[in-house]
Amino acid sequence: MLDSTTSPGGLFADDKQVMRCVWCRATLTYQQYHDQEWGMPVGDDRHLFEKICLEGFQAGLSWLTILNKREAFRSAFADFDMDKVAVFDDLDIKRLLLDAGIVRHRGKIASTINNAKRAQELRSEFGTLATYFWQFEPGLAERPSQITHQTLSAMATSAQSIAMSKDLRKRGWSFVGPTTMYAFMQAMGLVNDHIEGCAARVRAAVAREEFQSPAPR
Repeated sequence: MLDSTTSPGGLFADDKQVMRCVWCRATLTYQQYHDQEWGMPVGDDRHLFEKICLEGFQAGLSWLTILNKREAFRSAFADFDMDKVAVFDDLDIKRLLLDAGIVRHRGKIASTINNAKRAQELRSEFGTLATYFWQFEPGLAERPSQITHQTLSAMATSAQSIAMSKDLRKRGWSFVGPTTMYAFMQAMGLVNDHIEGCAARVRAAVAREEFQSPAPR
């Protein structure tokens, strides 16, 4: 078991004294996700589509539950190729409801198929999903000057996640509420919500500086 201690600031130190956001403390797999993926900017449409679908499946569950099932989800949903998922039919829904490796929720499965079709529409309109999603990146003036445990605890949504949710719902998407969309923004690097003092915060900031946003500003 990892020998770690928790600090009052929402961080914990592992046995090498590497500081991380406390939410990833549960398992080494969770810590690897925190270190290597969460908050790193993503411009790849397949990855963006996968994450928005998995955020929908997470509703009412923990992200660790979804992360542990991610490979099974990828296998079940054609590696989240939106063009393949968009043509899933009733037989696919029946198949997925029998797949013990994923979350067997009919509404969320049907939502993923629907959202694949809506994603195709976004791609046709904007060229890429990335161009659409990155337009919701907040400016520096719209973000807290510091991300602390206290500020992060109060940030379940943002003006941008509310706007994104509203627009996606208008376009026919489902399971894309403001809280779900804020979690999506955090994971895909549209915001850097690693707490001050977390070792991954600087890496995420550097990655964002090197990332070319596909959305015009």
